[in-house]
Amino acid sequence: MMINDEIRDKEVRLIDSDGSQLGIVSSKEAKQIAYEKNLDLVKIAPKATPPVCRIMDYGKYKFEAAKKEKEARKNQKTVDVKEIRLSPSIDDHDFNTKLNHAIKFLKGGDRVKVSVRFRGRELHHAQLGEEILKRFAEGVSEVGTVDKMPKLEGRFMNMFVSPKAQ
Repeated sequence: MMINDEIRDKEVRLIDSDGSQLGIVSSKEAKQIAYEKNLDLVKIAPKATPPVCRIMDYGKYKFEAAKKEKEARKNQKTVDVKEIRLSPSIDDHDFNTKLNHAIKFLKGGDRVKVSVRFRGRELHHAQLGEEILKRFAEGVSEVGTVDKMPKLEGRFMNMFVSPKAQ
């Protein structure tokens, strides 16, 4: 935004600090009115004919805008992707522990990437990994839904689970 002496147009449509229109005046006159009120002349619509300028406290305007942006950022929820790694030969207790971690992540509002890592000859038994992931999906079905079904990518079989909308 252009303010005060940066405005070089001959004529501008002027809006007062209270929102009332003062009409089309020369930019020199508009600057003079703004200086008399100890405020800034700000060009708010440069593409209009003639350009629209407003008399306001530019420092206060910038502060309020930054405050609104900060408030909007504070209220925004970021969704993280947590990863849980399993193996085709995982024991029941380990499986349940990882399942409980995933449920905790989903209740916290995060997405979960569940991956089964195959080593060596385990890759020939990819159906074992698929069975484990389907069992995992059944375990988290109360709090999450499967976004992406199990898919083999290199030595990993991945599945994505996201929290259910509440």
